[in-house]
Amino acid sequence: MTVEAIAERTGSETVDPYPILGRLDAPCYVVEGPDGIALSNDPPAAGARMLTVAAPLPPERLGSSAFRDAHGVRYAYMSGAMAGGIASADLVIAMARAGCLGSLGAAGLSVDRVEAALERFAAEIPGLPYCVNLIHSPHESAMETALIELLLRRGVGCVEASAFMDLTPALVRYRVAGLSRRPDGGTDIANRVIAKVSRAEVAAKFLEPAPETLVAELLSAGLISGAQAELAATVPMADDITVEADSGGHTDRRPLAVIVPALVAQRDAIQRERRYARQVRVGAAGGLGTPAAVAAAFALGADYVVTGSINQACAESGTSDAVRTLLRAAQVSDCEMAPASDMFELGVDVQVLKRGTMFAMRAKHLYNLYRGYDGIDALPAAERDKLEKQILRRPVEEVWADVVTHFQQRDPAQVERATGDAKRRMALIFRWYLGLASRWASTGAADRVADYQIWCGPSMGAFNEWASGTYLEHDRRAGDVAMHLMRGAAYSARVNQLTLLGVGLPGRLRHYRPEGPIIAGVA
Repeated sequence: MTVEAIAERTGSETVDPYPILGRLDAPCYVVEGPDGIALSNDPPAAGARMLTVAAPLPPERLGSSAFRDAHGVRYAYMSGAMAGGIASADLVIAMARAGCLGSLGAAGLSVDRVEAALERFAAEIPGLPYCVNLIHSPHESAMETALIELLLRRGVGCVEASAFMDLTPALVRYRVAGLSRRPDGGTDIANRVIAKVSRAEVAAKFLEPAPETLVAELLSAGLISGAQAELAATVPMADDITVEADSGGHTDRRPLAVIVPALVAQRDAIQRERRYARQVRVGAAGGLGTPAAVAAAFALGADYVVTGSINQACAESGTSDAVRTLLRAAQVSDCEMAPASDMFELGVDVQVLKRGTMFAMRAKHLYNLYRGYDGIDALPAAERDKLEKQILRRPVEEVWADVVTHFQQRDPAQVERATGDAKRRMALIFRWYLGLASRWASTGAADRVADYQIWCGPSMGAFNEWASGTYLEHDRRAGDVAMHLMRGAAYSARVNQLTLLGVGLPGRLRHYRPEGPIIAGVA
């Protein structure tokens, strides 16, 4: 059966089929009657024949009920962390109030600033869910440890672990220190971990229990109890694995349709072997900027979805209006890879916005200098002059003085390791620029627009195209965006279901339209 003509008149009345399709909490019947083939939320009346029906699909049914129950959310939707507080306390609070999970962008923030955000959560969203990002910083382990100390002391029950290439003592400590034995003999998990991965070998580390060697070291140091060390072998390192595809920031730019099914299969294989009491859930991130993309992620088997770049353009994000303006003009092709500040020496890249900024080009130039020369003093005179006048805009000696001051307060070992090591000193100087480039963007430094580092993936351009001509083009609130994406995904799934049943809907009915705010008070 193929249905191409949907009746838009019943007798003398004009009927718009779009609201009928959009009543997601009701069935959608395809009926044939005297006026032709039509859509209805009610069973066919006398004299009409039902051709097929799509079941109710409200957005809160999308994804895994286990994810919703475990995190205490209404929707299987999460806003991921964006470093430097771009995923701000305001953003996390908005997500919690919308029935979603938000992750605080703690990477690059001082422990005091993170604690201030936790104070806000306790006061403004008591009892509502949130999580805090823990980013793997191989050259700043002291900061990772300090953050874990804070999270344990404050009883934070969920972290989003991102950019990890291997497990660290701090992360394992957080996980294992939250284990206890239930009266029925099972293991209770107080400290949940959502791991963001894009590679099977990294996913395996989180799908398996904590490494015995690290658990033994923590036990020997008195950081976990003997009972907790024993229980560590009964649970995986993570409760949830977010499969990161072509996203902003740290990314391998893997295609979502390839990597999600692959890691779902990997999860299933390890579950068959380990027989955990609770199966690890798999989420999808990267490229999710439209309802169709979100619907596709759920169709691929994702238990939940994670958005990132699109939230940066929302009012609650911790960035500047200048950056929001640039992001709202972005197209799908306006992204580029550039060296990452936190893993500069390892050659790790992040995806950034290239439209309206020269950051990617300048960052790549710095990495080429690092690869090609043994230190700042080895640079040709012309290169050093260009470095100081066009990129750093300061003499190298002044930048180094700032670097020393910064790390003496944050991680003195960084400067100690650079003593007598010209290559290491060069890396820290270049990381000064890379690190400040994101701060110039988030603060809207008017004299540094060309150096803005704006983490961004192609989902930003896709969202802009979808929102064009609607109120979301200029007025974006994170909770409202989430609701439209989830409602739109459910709408898209309904359209796809009818298509599979042989109903060929007109093109104008196939696309969800954000016609106005969903959340009360958003305008």
